[in-house]
Amino acid sequence: MDGRDLVRSVRVIGSGRAARGVRAAWRRRRIDAAGLPRRGPERARVPGQVERAEPGPGGGVIRFSRSELRIMVAVNGAVFWGWDGAAPGPSYALAGSGPEPDPRAVLEPDKDGGWRVVAERVTVVVSRHGAVEVCTPGGVVLRRELPPRWWEPLEGGVGRWMQRAEVAADARFFGLGGRASGPRLRDGSYRLWNTDPGGSFAPGDDPLYLTMPVQLVVADAGTHLMFYDTTWDGTVVLREGEEGAGSGHDRAGRCELRMDGGPLRCWVMVGPPARVLLTWASLTGAPALPPAWALGHQHARWGFGSEQEVRRIVAGYQERGLPLDAVHLDIDHYDDHRVFTVDRERFPKLPVLAEELRRDGIRLVSVVDPAVKAAPGDPVYDGGMAVDAFVRDASGRPVRGVVWAGESVYPDFTHPRVRQWWGGLYEERLEQGFAGFWHDMNEPVSFNAFGEPTLPRSARHALEGRGGDHREAHNVYGLCMARAGYEGLRELAPQERPFLFTRSGWAGMQRYGGTWSGDVATGWPGLRASLSLVLGLGLCGVPYSGPDVGGFDGSPSPELYLRWFQLGAYLPLFRTHASTRAGRREPWEFGSEVLEHARAALLERRRLLPYFVTLSHLARRTGAPYVRPTWWSAPEDRALRDCEDTFLLGDSLLVAPVLEAGADRRVVRLPRGRWYDTTTERAYEGPGQVLVDAPPSRIPVFARAGAVLPVRGDTGLELETWAPAPGRTGGGLVIRDAGDGWDVPEMERYVSRRQGGRVAVTREGEDGVSEPEWPVRVRGLR
Repeated sequence: MDGRDLVRSVRVIGSGRAARGVRAAWRRRRIDAAGLPRRGPERARVPGQVERAEPGPGGGVIRFSRSELRIMVAVNGAVFWGWDGAAPGPSYALAGSGPEPDPRAVLEPDKDGGWRVVAERVTVVVSRHGAVEVCTPGGVVLRRELPPRWWEPLEGGVGRWMQRAEVAADARFFGLGGRASGPRLRDGSYRLWNTDPGGSFAPGDDPLYLTMPVQLVVADAGTHLMFYDTTWDGTVVLREGEEGAGSGHDRAGRCELRMDGGPLRCWVMVGPPARVLLTWASLTGAPALPPAWALGHQHARWGFGSEQEVRRIVAGYQERGLPLDAVHLDIDHYDDHRVFTVDRERFPKLPVLAEELRRDGIRLVSVVDPAVKAAPGDPVYDGGMAVDAFVRDASGRPVRGVVWAGESVYPDFTHPRVRQWWGGLYEERLEQGFAGFWHDMNEPVSFNAFGEPTLPRSARHALEGRGGDHREAHNVYGLCMARAGYEGLRELAPQERPFLFTRSGWAGMQRYGGTWSGDVATGWPGLRASLSLVLGLGLCGVPYSGPDVGGFDGSPSPELYLRWFQLGAYLPLFRTHASTRAGRREPWEFGSEVLEHARAALLERRRLLPYFVTLSHLARRTGAPYVRPTWWSAPEDRALRDCEDTFLLGDSLLVAPVLEAGADRRVVRLPRGRWYDTTTERAYEGPGQVLVDAPPSRIPVFARAGAVLPVRGDTGLELETWAPAPGRTGGGLVIRDAGDGWDVPEMERYVSRRQGGRVAVTREGEDGVSEPEWPVRVRGLR
């Protein structure tokens, strides 16, 4: 530990807790020194030469002289392979036991002593030395995995491994969870270890709270998603390729993955982006469906302080005609920062407050941290000790860390009994009137002065009965906490859809809820990072996310706050939030002009709520994110693959946020087709670039020609239809939702056509063509 580490510790946790943080750090290092095996001499190993193959369902097993490769094509089109005999399960990522093998896929001999499996969407070729090629049905190679390499301790124990891969020279990398430097991942090293950066983060900071070994690769030849199913600490090194490099030859793109342990097993999905995400959702689980109110505007502050302050803020929204759907209470509403408690002095009648807000259409959302104050007499601590719920070290003692409540212990969410116990604790939150839950500090965090706030790596976890340590459990700690909360809420309030979002998680976390950016830095780079995080997470199968509008800490200028607010109005989770040190962040605190323009953004979000509801149901049914990169429908368009400052909201809208100070115009790259500026209704033809106005009052938004959008009109739902280009048709979907229940709503399909000088909209279903029951408003004809 040096002086900078100590200063950082004091800055993050305060001088009162800094000394305990230093002691906790030294304690953690002593525990690891005693509990982790020493790494001695190692033996390097590669698969060796192929010896034989044994066909099986969907593929089979290929045996090499020093390893074996299990390969299977699933009925959903995904391909699995695992080295050293690794099977698809057990896995925290998969929904249930995983998909069934495809009986049509057969393992058969290939040239030069290799083997291959031919499926409907992909061909997998295995060389005699253990290289694995993923090819299109036409034989074009999308990815070539070189033979893996292991380093195994001579005295036994966990071995580490490396896997290198090559992709096309024109390929672009996306994904790997929440990355502030994205959405396109350029050359560099990316760590796979969920981490609290210990303060506000900027685009250059890595890793962050939510990492995933999931990469989406887009090239001219096709798109594929690669998932390495191991939860251990690791590093991904990416190098984009170059066409015409070196005597006119292409240089392939490269990916190198180094993992500290775990099975070497992976899944690959091939096809257009929409199909790939559908396959991913069928593999890892359908995204949780948020209640309708969670698609509105939500406001949070670390430091509301009292019921009176909450009422004052809500009254401020109401008096100014600003829509508000939820208020979030941070740790300051707890009694001495102890989870599942209430400070009765500052919040004496919290259930009454919650009921008053609910009558006005506003829900209360509670923060929930995993750390439990290690204090005998605390009901949560005593209950956890009674069921042996807390993580222990190698000697059997509960592991202690330092968080907001001081000395704390941590539930082991990798044990089913602990998840059930923890899920039952949410009954107290429901009785207080809370309708939603915000999981924080669940990487998990233990403050210390060494720059890595986490539990000892030697800490013991159940891991569903298999047993293991924190090296394997760390990355799924937040995922398992989300599962505990979600399943508990399903049991406690079975008639309502749980609303839960979590700072940390892993592959498959969409089954339980969404996420948010965490403590993004206040500044224009933080604004850009906010968009990168949402886009990248969507491509990893997490469709519901959003940033802290305005940044977590610091004081945004009125211009920065407004531009962030305007972006947030088009993202799935629309939440304004700040710490006490950042001051108040309500729209009226930035002057009358900002207030006027923020009101316009809020009203537009309210108008588009039926469209957001439709997108949420589509995400659950198809895995498609609400927010999509502009290349979503045209991944072969190289210019769009490099476009990182615009996004598609569903299929119908293209949003071009203002990400630079002082800009009142901006260049927008449009995909193919006709697009209308939704303010001026001027038509533009893509593909190509256009220069459009971006005054402080709005950010540029374009509607696809022919689109039919469900919006909120003056008297209820209406269909906003943008005129198709001459000779073309368009359409859209409408999925209505009553709010919070589990009824599966009907999907309504609408088609728009030009008929002379007018536009006709019809509903098309199994019973034929009919007139829409909703008012139709046509735009773009002039």
